[in-house]
Amino acid sequence: MLTIHRVRGVGAAAGGTGGIGDIALGHAVVVDGARFAAVGPYEDLFASYGERARVRDWGDGILTPGRFEPDAVALLESAYWPDPREADDLGTEPLTGPALAALDMTDTRWGASARRGLQRLLATGTTALAGPFTHPAVRTAVARSGLRDRPVAPPRAGGEADFTVLTPDGTCLATAIGGRLVYRRR
Repeated sequence: MLTIHRVRGVGAAAGGTGGIGDIALGHAVVVDGARFAAVGPYEDLFASYGERARVRDWGDGILTPGRFEPDAVALLESAYWPDPREADDLGTEPLTGPALAALDMTDTRWGASARRGLQRLLATGTTALAGPFTHPAVRTAVARSGLRDRPVAPPRAGGEADFTVLTPDGTCLATAIGGRLVYRRR
């Protein structure tokens, strides 16, 4: 399915910290499956693809390559991301050090923690992680997430459709991996 992502502009690079970089204002992207089909002025793309494409309008959003998270191993294998049902006892922030050591960490609990941590990373626009992951349950969660093990190039025709849409203040509106939305802010 073709999708036109209408945004305020398309950014050349997000960088590791989520910075926006150079922006082509008025540009949009067309995604065909897992790849970018075209990048250019919205009006031109709509004239070429509009009759057969769905349009997602992200308002003032800036579409950029997703974030690369170099500290993913520490975030997922050295921290416990509490279940919301545990918030009264454990809080909502990741637990490390003595607080982590005090928990009974089974493989099942590690896997669930990694999935919650991955969801938090997707909510920041992360599309790529640095590994390697040594804990089997964490490795499985990462593999199933679809996150890449390397940064992805800026949006360009034929390139992988891994991207994030950021507000002008840097808040993530959406994250897509292989053209599929994996996070959307409510």
